[in-house]
Amino acid sequence: MNRVTRRAISVALMPVFVLAVLPGFLAQAGAADAKLRALIIDGQNNHTAWPQTTMMTKKYLEESGRFTVDIERTQFTWKGGKLLEQFPLEDGKTYQDLPQPKTDPDFNPKFSDYDVVISNFGWNAAPWPEATQKALEDFVGGGGGLVVIHAADNSFAEWNEFNKMIGIGGWGGRNEQSGPYVYINLDGEVVRDTTAGPGGNHGPAHEYQVIVRSPDHPIVKGLPSAWLHTRDELYQKLRGPAVNMTILATAYADPKYKGTGRHEPKLMTIDYGKGRIFHTTMGHDAVSFSGVGFITTLVRGCEWAATGDVTLTDVPEDFPSPTESSAREF
Repeated sequence: MNRVTRRAISVALMPVFVLAVLPGFLAQAGAADAKLRALIIDGQNNHTAWPQTTMMTKKYLEESGRFTVDIERTQFTWKGGKLLEQFPLEDGKTYQDLPQPKTDPDFNPKFSDYDVVISNFGWNAAPWPEATQKALEDFVGGGGGLVVIHAADNSFAEWNEFNKMIGIGGWGGRNEQSGPYVYINLDGEVVRDTTAGPGGNHGPAHEYQVIVRSPDHPIVKGLPSAWLHTRDELYQKLRGPAVNMTILATAYADPKYKGTGRHEPKLMTIDYGKGRIFHTTMGHDAVSFSGVGFITTLVRGCEWAATGDVTLTDVPEDFPSPTESSAREF
């Protein structure tokens, strides 16, 4: 076969090759561009800012370009107040804001439709139906992502599998039977303290410095080793099973703010079955939610919980320094 003939055959076969290979390239490109599906769940939280902070979370995730976001709320809400009118869901559903928490027997989100579920529940939230509890266990255990924000680790103290998912939590009757206190001492050692006592405590809200403890983890990789967080409650004396838990960052609970004098976990990850949980103890109200360090780690944490990786690796220009906090208007 001469050179001219070989060239003619090669040219003739090019469309066949392109048609065979192009779908694969398009599929890979589509997978890379496909947005992750996030579901925020809320409805009952003693932190009265929750209708606003849910909307702030939705905004941050959507603005990242990485997520589509839905919200599912219990029909019986608690502590929503006027913020429910200011930040309505506009989903056509009817809600009742009650003086006390009440179980919603119809609360049954289809977790399996999503890549990550974000809990903005809080202390004293009424128990979910057993089928809904089991659905979340199956979703996370089967490989789904869960994100727990601030008072969400106060919820459901009697739900054993939930306590495993969050690693450590506070209030709701948690005590030494719930698991050890977990913190980092002044020598930089992780301590699992089995001393008797209630779980959950904090002093007055204030700005505090967040210190990265696992710098190679995708959620905090490339971020400054320390930054100043906007005014927030500093949760301390949290306790729980703390199984398969990694502490990503801590903050020193200064005794001048009624702190423990030790470094308390602020950002954590937990493995539960095949699933991944990102747990941030920050996020009391709109002020703390506006902190750029909080926003950055929340969005990264949601992506990591959904996929096990972080592609949103850029460090914002307005990221806080170790001595100066930084916030964005909402």
